Amino acid sequence: MLTDVSDAAADPPAMPAPGPVAGPIPLPERATAEQIFAALVERVATLSESPGCYLYKDASGRVIYVGKAKNLRRRVASYFQRRENHPTRTLRLVQEVVDIETLPTDSEVEALLLENSLIKELQPRYNVRLKDDKSYPLLAITREEFPRVFVTRDADLPETDYVGPFVSVVELNRAYHFLQRVFRFRVCDLDIHEGDPVRRSFSPCLNFHIKRCSAPCTLRVDAPRYQEDIANLRAFVGGKGKKPVMAALAGRMVAAAKELRFEEAARLRDQLHSLERLKERGRLRDYDEPTAPTVDLHAGMERLRDALGLSTPPQVIEGFDIAHLQGQFVVAALVQFKSGVPNKDAYRRFRVRGAAGDNNPGNDDFAAMREVVGRRYRRLLDEGQRLPDLVLIDGGQGQVRMAMEALAAAGVTLPCVVGLAKREECLIRSDLAELRLSRRDPGLKLLQYVRDEAHRFCRRYYHLLQHKALHEGREASPTKRLRRRSHAVRNASILPPDEPPAPPAAPPSA
Repeated sequence: MLTDVSDAAADPPAMPAPGPVAGPIPLPERATAEQIFAALVERVATLSESPGCYLYKDASGRVIYVGKAKNLRRRVASYFQRRENHPTRTLRLVQEVVDIETLPTDSEVEALLLENSLIKELQPRYNVRLKDDKSYPLLAITREEFPRVFVTRDADLPETDYVGPFVSVVELNRAYHFLQRVFRFRVCDLDIHEGDPVRRSFSPCLNFHIKRCSAPCTLRVDAPRYQEDIANLRAFVGGKGKKPVMAALAGRMVAAAKELRFEEAARLRDQLHSLERLKERGRLRDYDEPTAPTVDLHAGMERLRDALGLSTPPQVIEGFDIAHLQGQFVVAALVQFKSGVPNKDAYRRFRVRGAAGDNNPGNDDFAAMREVVGRRYRRLLDEGQRLPDLVLIDGGQGQVRMAMEALAAAGVTLPCVVGLAKREECLIRSDLAELRLSRRDPGLKLLQYVRDEAHRFCRRYYHLLQHKALHEGREASPTKRLRRRSHAVRNASILPPDEPPAPPAAPPSA
């Protein structure tokens, strides 16, 4: 049975307050198509550039389309530009639009969930793709004592509530990965009950160790506290936004600390931190899970312990990479792996400042590596945080030498620092000695996994800075382009002023 989680919640979903755009667009009583177009152009100029949802309304004030955007102003402006490339359905939509309302959010994740909630509530007739007979992805939450949460296309599962449907399974999976980091729900098929004695001796899976699950299969969390996490998840995905959820988490954290349940308080603190960072790191693509290598992660860590002479397998590995274009846009990235799995909450990126501190370090990979390694571990030392078991430097002897100099200057001693030279795939130890492992060695494959992920993350930041520099001040804003083209209102997307508007299309059959 297809049951929405909002039906199971105590309160109906609360929509976020509209952003700076408020009130209908003022129009003359018998406005021409040209006047309507000019008014829409003026409204676009007032739109926020934040993520969020936009609502198109017809002459009767009825919402006929709901969409989401990474940048509201840019996305809405695109409907009124390059109209010759729009499909017929979009042209008909633009002909009927007389008003625009926007609901800004802090992140793309919230925009995706809000769009789904609005479509379900308002049923706009141009959003037919979510109402036809196709099988769209859904977010499922079971009604077990310890509910499971998963993505499915089966809308007839027993004792299951649903959020959705969603148009894009890729976007839903990205949002799902974020939700798993915050609410730490289980994804396994175990039959778990509060009074089951097996929970006393059960060992949690890897998801618990990488903070993706609260391990209800053990005694680490009881049914009432796990249900509180699921209730917060239902509120968040049901359109209430993150503020009430954060308030509930903060209250539970304080109560847990007062009752000396410090492990639970720390878990709730981490959940709060993830929600607070959503505005900073709320792009859906930030929650892509990188493809894991074809290697036994446990075997890889065991092999690194033996090959590098460590006392225990390296549970926490951090990797560094540098990227630039002939000394311009010099950036660095840090990735962290726990138990062989990426821990994206600990990823960090750096703008290399250089000796003068003017963000212009020049073409010097060695100096850049020295700077970022020093900055990273001086901060961990100052904050009293745990140091990694293994640090991987993308580079050869020069980069490793600079990293060791930075650590010595900061007074930091790490268990192990190695470099990985790309051409020979040779390990460089902290004493600059070379260590060659077989190309099939699971330890080498694990380090290659870390190195490649650091490279990917670093290149993303580099391309972001490069893109901003190339376009800053050189490209007119979408609003200015719209104003320049407002005289071209008599084209395929807007009817001539002397022609009556097209009659509204009949709603699609259910």
